[in-house]
Amino acid sequence: MGMTMTQKILARHAGLDSVRPGQLIQVRLDLVLGNDITTPVAINEFEAAGFDRVFDKSRIALVMDHFAPNKDIKAAAQCKQCRAFARRFDIDHYYDVGTMGIEHALLPEQGLVAPGEAVIGADSHTCTYGALGAFSTGVGSTDMGAAMAAGETWFKVPSAIRVNLTGRLRPHVSGKDVILTLIGMIGVDGALYQSLEFTGPGVGELTIYDRLTISNMAIEAGAKNGIWPVDDITRAYVADRVRRPWEAVEADGDAEYERTVEIDLDQVDCTVAYPHLPENARSAREGRDIAIDQIVIGSCTNGQLPDMAAAAEILKGRRLAPDVRGIIIPATQSVYRECMHRGYTDIFLDAGCIVSTPTCGPCLGGHMGILAAGERCVSTTNRNFVGRMGHVDSEVYLASPAVAAASGIAGHIAHPEEVLK
Repeated sequence: MGMTMTQKILARHAGLDSVRPGQLIQVRLDLVLGNDITTPVAINEFEAAGFDRVFDKSRIALVMDHFAPNKDIKAAAQCKQCRAFARRFDIDHYYDVGTMGIEHALLPEQGLVAPGEAVIGADSHTCTYGALGAFSTGVGSTDMGAAMAAGETWFKVPSAIRVNLTGRLRPHVSGKDVILTLIGMIGVDGALYQSLEFTGPGVGELTIYDRLTISNMAIEAGAKNGIWPVDDITRAYVADRVRRPWEAVEADGDAEYERTVEIDLDQVDCTVAYPHLPENARSAREGRDIAIDQIVIGSCTNGQLPDMAAAAEILKGRRLAPDVRGIIIPATQSVYRECMHRGYTDIFLDAGCIVSTPTCGPCLGGHMGILAAGERCVSTTNRNFVGRMGHVDSEVYLASPAVAAASGIAGHIAHPEEVLK
């Protein structure tokens, strides 16, 4: 029986010729990731187990991004604990205020993930790196703590769903619209503990940033991971970033899939996920009667430079509607700096937005944009569960940067065409 991309990577890292769905295997890891929320728990477990060394200080990445810059005393204590651990073991990849970014944008940017590698992170959106042809997935902090010492962990080999892409995207439609459309089709449990493997001629029509966004939200369909073939677009992205040998994999021609989902990119429109699940996907054209109080453009899902460019295109020469708050969060220091060089920061400020240092802050209801009861936000983040961004009676509508920017100008959920006409 042939193997999927995910199964091939897992087999290689388990030292096996082949694996099958449902098989339990022990896997060697190329990178272990943690942030300022999950790492302290992992450190506590690491120390409780009596570990006194890490498996490889160059294969651990600790990123202070969720509540950093520190929002309160507890957040400061968590970062202090991570900082002390990084110094104790001389961790090569420790990122704090001034050097950090939002973890799932920062690691690809810094070349810490390559095609064919196996990565875990104590954060559910670690599946982002499948965009580079890597197997990556989120784990609990206890697993992270053990992996920092052992350099390996166990998995049940997932079966797979093939997502066959055809056609090409229309203007103002992006990877965010594609993944919201897909989740709308299969539901938030439609790929439970399965690998979403993207194939077809439409793959080449999507940028690496579209793919990062789509893989990032694979978990919102319940998937173990979301992975893309390694093509010229992938190779161009990693060429100037990854400084070590890597080897990509390809799915076998006779690989078995549980099912195939067909998506014609020509038919995908600007899409919004209504509260309180990412599967509640509707066209952005249907939102005229939904007044909003806030927009957030950023996060590990949509904080890259093309996301900033899409927002700037809509906001240029325009102002947010009265009583709408606009929060822009470039995902890394590099993106932040480039926004300034390209004039995007001035566009955002002139439109009535604020521009924040990289942080996850509002995405998880941490800081920098908490919602009060009854407030609505159009956000480029990845979850819109009850109370996700603040009060349990607030509402989060997930959308692309273009839709979020257009909605901020209109004062209600809006398609970009509405404000550009």
